[in-house]
Amino acid sequence: MKILFNQLKGSLALFILFSITNFAQAQSNASDIIGTWNITMEMGNGKQAPSWLEVKQSGIRVLVGHFVGDDGSARPISKVHFDNGRVSFTIPPQWQDTDKDLMFEGRVDDGKIFGSISHPNGGEYSFVGERAPSLVREKTPVWGNVINIFNGKDLKGWHTDKPENQWFVNEGILKSPKSGANLITDAKYEDFKLLVEFRYPEGSNSGIFLRGRYEVQIQDDYGKAPSNVLFGGIYGFLTPNEMAAKKAGEWQTYEITLVGRRLTVVANGKTIICDQIIPGITGGALDSHEALPGPIMLQGDHGPVEFRKIQLIPGDY
Repeated sequence: MKILFNQLKGSLALFILFSITNFAQAQSNASDIIGTWNITMEMGNGKQAPSWLEVKQSGIRVLVGHFVGDDGSARPISKVHFDNGRVSFTIPPQWQDTDKDLMFEGRVDDGKIFGSISHPNGGEYSFVGERAPSLVREKTPVWGNVINIFNGKDLKGWHTDKPENQWFVNEGILKSPKSGANLITDAKYEDFKLLVEFRYPEGSNSGIFLRGRYEVQIQDDYGKAPSNVLFGGIYGFLTPNEMAAKKAGEWQTYEITLVGRRLTVVANGKTIICDQIIPGITGGALDSHEALPGPIMLQGDHGPVEFRKIQLIPGDY
């Protein structure tokens, strides 16, 4: 009996050691994929589209995450499969009128992810993913002089993302009377304060993309509960602490401060987002190159909107 007991003890010890070793190896392997990734998709004809992936641990063995495609908001991933350097997951369609899931498959090699995305629209696109930068600033920026990036006269210093242009200036007001092209500054910026006055008609939807990558929502949401996809939200990521929207047709203001990933939004005199960290690019971003300066982009492809003041104060180090 004593010999049998000792044998059982030895077997149990080996089992525990084997389990601990496998768990440690799994943890080590998981570190290759855990984190945030900036993804560039090849859409064909030389066109690229940005995307974003977050992978994190949930419990002992399960990996979960969030994904931003070439459109739409950040969506949860219930399970990320990762084994021997291969990563895969599926998520349901969002704005596409189909029952096809998005399928993500890739491999981690030399600190990057290479793979393909089977899109709900039916296309299959290759991609490369790179670790997202932290964007932590070691110093506090020194704020410069106010720049009127909209001169109140014409579209000098701006361009559209499409050949057709519905934007024009009338009596000092920048107008987009219908859905069409987005309007983008020629200049690119790193850290800044942005001061904007805008208005929209009932039911309309627009937005301001900071560095061309992070959308602050402009939308007719007066009287609604706050949400990260409604007025003042960072689309799909950050939820305002209250709904500060005025009624449609009234002039409204944003005072936005962006330093690295740290964001503060004051809407109509109320601080609705206070020094929060933006995790990654939002849907509709121009690119996923977060380490680089980027332009200010005004969304014109969703609905009518007007601006009468757009000022920027650059931060210097």
